[in-house]
Amino acid sequence: MTANDAVARALAIGPDSSAAERTIDITTLGARSGIPRRVEIWFHRVDGRWYLTGMPGPRSWYANLRAHPRFTVHLKHGVTADLPATAVPVDEPTRRRVITAVLDLQNRPEIAARVGRRQRFDDWFARSPLVEIVFDDEQLRTAASTQSG
Repeated sequence: MTANDAVARALAIGPDSSAAERTIDITTLGARSGIPRRVEIWFHRVDGRWYLTGMPGPRSWYANLRAHPRFTVHLKHGVTADLPATAVPVDEPTRRRVITAVLDLQNRPEIAARVGRRQRFDDWFARSPLVEIVFDDEQLRTAASTQSG
């Protein structure tokens, strides 16, 4: 298996992927400071595309990406890799589809128990940060998006 195969496999997450498999770090540039900021976050794959979202409310990583859309995804499960990417805004139909898929996951009993309560669609749809991750490496996007998961 090549390094690119391992990266593609790590990106080929699906609804049954574990929390560890969907946990990544991202490095953004501070919206005001321009200083690199690294945070741990879950990423999601819906319809062969990758997304970052989070609980409803303001998020510094989201403010950073809105100010500076270029960032780095740091894979750390199964393979270690630093992948340059761009955060791209999503339209309303995509937002609805992605938030629905994310909440299907968030409201599973094993995850909802950690969060403490069932997550509501209306709140997430109105107030959650959401961007699509577009990786710089076209070959990587193609290989990973065709993997099942």
